[in-house]
Amino acid sequence: MNKLFSFLLLLASPFIFMNSLSAQSESVTDTIPILDYSKARDYELGGVTVTGAKFSDPNAIISIAGFRVGDRIRIPGGDIPRALKALWKLSLFTDVQIYKEKTIGDVIFLEIAVQERPRLTSHSYKGAKKGSHDDLNEQVNKHLIKGGIVTESTKATAAFAIKKYYIEKGYYDVEVDVEEVPDTTRVNSVRLVFNVDKGSKVKIQDITFSGNTNIKDSKLRNLMKETRRRKRLLSSSKLIRTDYEEDKKKIIEHYNKNGFRDALILKDSIWREKDGDLRIHISLNEGNRYYFRNITWKGNSIYDTKTLTNVLGINSGDVYNSELLDTRLKFSQDGRDVSSLYMDNGYLFFSVDPVEVAVSDDSIDLELRIFEGPQATIDKVIIKGNDRTHEHVIRRELFTVPGEKFSRSDIIRSQRQIINLGYFNPENLGINTPVNPQRGTVDIEYTVEEKPSDQLELSAGWGGRGRGVIGTLGVAFNNFSARNIFNKGTWSPLPQGDGQRLSLRAQTNGRFFQSYNMSFTEPWLGGKKPNSLTVAGYMSILTNGYNKSSDLFGKLTNAGVTISLGTRLKFPDDNFVSSTALNLQNISLENYIFSSRGLFRTDRGETVTEGNFRNFSITQTIARTTINNPIFPQEGSRVSLSVQLTPPYSLFRSDNLGSAPPEERFQFLEYHKWKVNAEWYQTLVGKLVVKAEAKFGFMGAYNSDVGISPFERFQLGGDGLNNQQFGFFTGTEIISMRGYQPTEIENNRFNQNNPNDMNATPLYQKITIELRYPLSLNPSSTIYLHTFAQGGNAWKRSRDYNPFDMKRSVGAGLRVFLPMFGVLGFDYGIGFDKPGSTLSELARFNIVLGFEPE
Repeated sequence: MNKLFSFLLLLASPFIFMNSLSAQSESVTDTIPILDYSKARDYELGGVTVTGAKFSDPNAIISIAGFRVGDRIRIPGGDIPRALKALWKLSLFTDVQIYKEKTIGDVIFLEIAVQERPRLTSHSYKGAKKGSHDDLNEQVNKHLIKGGIVTESTKATAAFAIKKYYIEKGYYDVEVDVEEVPDTTRVNSVRLVFNVDKGSKVKIQDITFSGNTNIKDSKLRNLMKETRRRKRLLSSSKLIRTDYEEDKKKIIEHYNKNGFRDALILKDSIWREKDGDLRIHISLNEGNRYYFRNITWKGNSIYDTKTLTNVLGINSGDVYNSELLDTRLKFSQDGRDVSSLYMDNGYLFFSVDPVEVAVSDDSIDLELRIFEGPQATIDKVIIKGNDRTHEHVIRRELFTVPGEKFSRSDIIRSQRQIINLGYFNPENLGINTPVNPQRGTVDIEYTVEEKPSDQLELSAGWGGRGRGVIGTLGVAFNNFSARNIFNKGTWSPLPQGDGQRLSLRAQTNGRFFQSYNMSFTEPWLGGKKPNSLTVAGYMSILTNGYNKSSDLFGKLTNAGVTISLGTRLKFPDDNFVSSTALNLQNISLENYIFSSRGLFRTDRGETVTEGNFRNFSITQTIARTTINNPIFPQEGSRVSLSVQLTPPYSLFRSDNLGSAPPEERFQFLEYHKWKVNAEWYQTLVGKLVVKAEAKFGFMGAYNSDVGISPFERFQLGGDGLNNQQFGFFTGTEIISMRGYQPTEIENNRFNQNNPNDMNATPLYQKITIELRYPLSLNPSSTIYLHTFAQGGNAWKRSRDYNPFDMKRSVGAGLRVFLPMFGVLGFDYGIGFDKPGSTLSELARFNIVLGFEPE
């Protein structure tokens, strides 16, 4: 029996009939008789088979077709067309037919014959640069699935995604053709090849305006940050519709800020020039400029009108600015807003609604309607997400305490304290304040995300010429737990979570030098108050490499212990910290006539090469910090003042120290040392941050006959890395100065004619301005670029000090903070005030490893 005839019959078309459902077989004729519905018969479905389905489930096809064995179906009738429609709707097949397989009495057997659409094995691009393939795949893979069915719709959707990608880059004439290539390695499979012809980039030739009389065209164009004309130097020029709409909103917002509250865009036109570039014209209606006139308050009982007006800071006659009004009423970055005034006093339910009660000519009268509500009390303080840090370490830093009044500023301060711990991702710190209005309480939930905070420093090698092993091994555990040292069940992989800091470091350059350092800090001594205890010890040995038996052998040994106590102050405010340190140090010199950083010399020019020198001092530091992030501060300041004092031994000695040799005069070091450090950070726009910093150091003597100590001085210049080596060895503080080596600062020289004959100075000053832009604020790798301008100098005598006599430099650099290794980066600085005329003579390249230089 001819299947084609059976299929046409079962299709139940009212116009086609090719085969009778009786057992008789009829011959094919050239004419197709019309189906007679009066002769329709009911059949019992005896069975259904599926052919041509290699990937699809036959049972699923039968089910979707609506066939069940034993059902009664009418032929011709609606059952067969409905089945065909359901299967075509799947978009899985390029052909679907239903045949009568056979009939036995009134029982019919059917065959569903399908031809499946091809499956996708891969896709590729022609005409697209390799560098853009990953970006294109990111767009195309949203619409194509490997092993999925290839339809005209999926091909068109993928091609449109590619076109959209290029259009957003300014290629408005891009064309994408999709080629379907059979994959001979698999049955019924194809590869898609996207042929891309991106054409030329279409740029914006010009943006013009009409109707603007108060704001210049150039200012309006500058407001359109994402829609730029090609005349702007080093700026991209392209039209992205979504960005264009946002830029138009910025124009209206700028008008609103300047009092033009009714400003609107009447129309805008975009067209192509003959050369293919775009032109944009925007027609504006600025409207009138409005001013604040009468501002009244209604509903305030806690604070009087004068107090609220002072906080608002808007006076009659000021240009109307709805954005400024909203900021001063509800939330200001500097805390100067009416909402903060109430919320810092517990009025969490406070609200204020500004209502324009009169608009007359160019003036607007406002009525500020206040709902003060009841005070809210903190009920629960909940901490989530701390899977390594113990809860008490976080809780003791919080300023929000159950039972106390709600305060917005306390939440902001608590947020800053948590971030400054350095254990959590600042980008994912969440704060939620669920309110219970019936009870007048609020819960505060802090959700943190732990990040790595420990650091490792490791390097090793073998030095020739008898050096032996050279290298460094250092570890810093910044969230250590000393109480769990003997509880191995808490090790992961070391005891952690109590917020203590343990640092161990050993460094060797064979027999030339060794350095060993250890420190331990408990930030909350006793666990109840923010009183910190730090104990540190160090020993450094520096030699000239000769055997000890040699007459030329020279050695410097520096060993010491420091014990420091710190506490958070309440006056003038609780951002202040006081620290008092007791320092015990012994410096031993034996034939010390070698050093790349200079020798120890007194003010009289004496060279100190032999002797034991004891340094007993007390250091008092007062510091205030309000920075919001210790790794990449975006706002706030950090200011510190420290003074280091030794006992004035010469006042208690009767011998004539003025004529004594230096090893006797400085047997017990005496000096007073003052240091000031001030840093300020502020976000300028977007992520761009400005940093301003000033440093000052001064060292003086109690007794002019004794003179200033040859130790504990300052040395300005270089990258500051030697502070970890030379500074530990000698107590000399190395202050970095980008663009200058220490030998290039004249006052560092003991002998002006010999730039390598250096001597540390008792006085220095340094000022820095930086612009910083982050490439990544991910806690696992914080990366930022910066440019800087720096000025500084050092002086041998205080009477020579001139704050305007500075060595100037400019440059740029990169910083990468990796939690395990600390700060990595480089600086390229150009010094202006030194000999030389070529860039190679004026510029210096500095490496930063492990820490940010002083």
